[in-house]
Amino acid sequence: MRNDKLSVQSMDFAVQIINLVKDLKSKKENIISNQIGRSGTSIGANIREAQYAHGNADFIAKLQIALKEANETGYWLELLFKTNYINDVTYKLLDSECTSIRVMLISSINTVKKNQNK
Repeated sequence: MRNDKLSVQSMDFAVQIINLVKDLKSKKENIISNQIGRSGTSIGANIREAQYAHGNADFIAKLQIALKEANETGYWLELLFKTNYINDVTYKLLDSECTSIRVMLISSINTVKKNQNK
């Protein structure tokens, strides 16, 4: 179990997404719930993969995939909110968590790139 902030936050977010998917499925919503379930849990999986990357290029590539998945998850959250599957409070909470992960990913990617060029 990893204890760095990005790993912990992405795992916590994945748990929240899985709980959201359970709720959506109980409401008979299957299309978006499947999509957000995949993208929302993929963020942490790619962060975990990056920890055993084969060099900086592979590390950056894994984090960039996680960033793309986080961006996609943000899209699904907005769509769920606009279609009234989630309320304002849930949307703002999950969107804020997702945005925080994106910011950390961008920072991590930029740090590795900067250190690579030294």
